[in-house]
Amino acid sequence: MGNVADAFGTLIWMSHPATCEAEGPHLDPHERQHEREPHGHSHGLVDRSIVRSRDGVRTVAISFLVLTVAAVVQTAIFVLSGSVALLADLIHNYGDGLTAVPLGIAFFLRSARGERWAGLGVVLAIFVSAMVALYETTTRLIHPQHLTNLWALAGAGVIGFIGNEIAAQIRLRGGKRLESPALIVDGNHARIDGFVSLGVIASAVAVGLGAPIADPIIGLVITAVILRITWDSWQTIYGGHAH
Repeated sequence: MGNVADAFGTLIWMSHPATCEAEGPHLDPHERQHEREPHGHSHGLVDRSIVRSRDGVRTVAISFLVLTVAAVVQTAIFVLSGSVALLADLIHNYGDGLTAVPLGIAFFLRSARGERWAGLGVVLAIFVSAMVALYETTTRLIHPQHLTNLWALAGAGVIGFIGNEIAAQIRLRGGKRLESPALIVDGNHARIDGFVSLGVIASAVAVGLGAPIADPIIGLVITAVILRITWDSWQTIYGGHAH
């Protein structure tokens, strides 16, 4: 009986190396669990979606800060000058800055659907700012006002242009890096806004040359440009979603 037991034990010992070769080296439970995890995970590294989320939030926050500072300075100058062209521009800049809120939330939540909805929110904000600017400009056409502090008014246009161009660069680079149509739309929107701000400078020059009617007329032109931006932004968001 003892001989049978010894033979059986020897058989088990001889088969063990083959089993180990098939199953691989002995690992403790933690190592085996780690080996079964997807290769995309490793200790000390951050998931790509989290990196994208942080990058998106940072991009939106910086551009929001830039536009808010520009709009606050323009507001102070509007109080001094009373230019409706500047009013149309700064209303639009405030609206543009606020579009960063839903877009930042979408990046924070890592939601592709949220980004699309935020993009549509951007389009809505642009349209609303156009309607407010149209109302104020029409009112100024009916009830003209004398403009003052024209040098400050021209300076406000320069500030608007620089602020929007910086925000556009930040958003466009971020949008391409993160492959975000909503962020790209917001970047193109900010870039065009910069050129709209140049209209404020034109208004200051025209009024200084003795043509006060130019201010509300330029305000109407700015409003028309904003409406065109609305349409182009809608096409980008809707077209990108459709594809």
